[in-house]
Amino acid sequence: MQPDGGQDDLPATSRLEALSDAAFAIIITLLVLEIHRPDAAPGKLAEELLKEWPSYLAYAVAFVYVGVILLNHHYMFARLCKLDLPLNWINLGILGTAALIPFPTGVLAGAFRDGNLADQKAAVVLYALIAGLMSAAWLPVFPHLHRHRKLVKPNVPRSMFAAQIMRPIIGILLYVVAGLLGWFVQPVLAVSIFVFIVAYYAWTSQGIHAGYRALAASPGSSGS
Repeated sequence: MQPDGGQDDLPATSRLEALSDAAFAIIITLLVLEIHRPDAAPGKLAEELLKEWPSYLAYAVAFVYVGVILLNHHYMFARLCKLDLPLNWINLGILGTAALIPFPTGVLAGAFRDGNLADQKAAVVLYALIAGLMSAAWLPVFPHLHRHRKLVKPNVPRSMFAAQIMRPIIGILLYVVAGLLGWFVQPVLAVSIFVFIVAYYAWTSQGIHAGYRALAASPGSSGS
């Protein structure tokens, strides 16, 4: 019989993965609702649609952002075999902060569409704050998995999760810089950094690279 706290006493990851997938699906759906529907006068629809470019850009960046979070989340859980209570709470923090992304996305698009400079400054600071919180929500998970090997599949290298902690730290620092530049210098600079951060997370995403490796290794693949 396993002693209390043994691996057999811990639940599998399947239910939490299902909950997380459903949450990410809802978040992605809500992003579409932040695209403003123009109330155009007859003959002005094309003009009004073109004025909505901030909504289109904000949606595209946020969609990629949530997609990268989803892929990294899948990559992480594919290497886990069990859950404990702290990991459940950490995962809720990740989902809770990710679920906030549609809100600052809509505010940011609205500020650049209809607001003045003061509105744009407030919007970029709000976005930097919430996106920074989303990055910070990933900080506890990597040390926790590094310390609790019973949650991780045996074939996963011990150093794998410990090495991942720099990505959210870099993201938080960049969001702080973006918020300061957006408030004190120019909001467009902050938006440029937001786009760069998404590109950085996508380029360094273990979830994306793992997908490429799996595709290359699959039968019939032409990859080397």
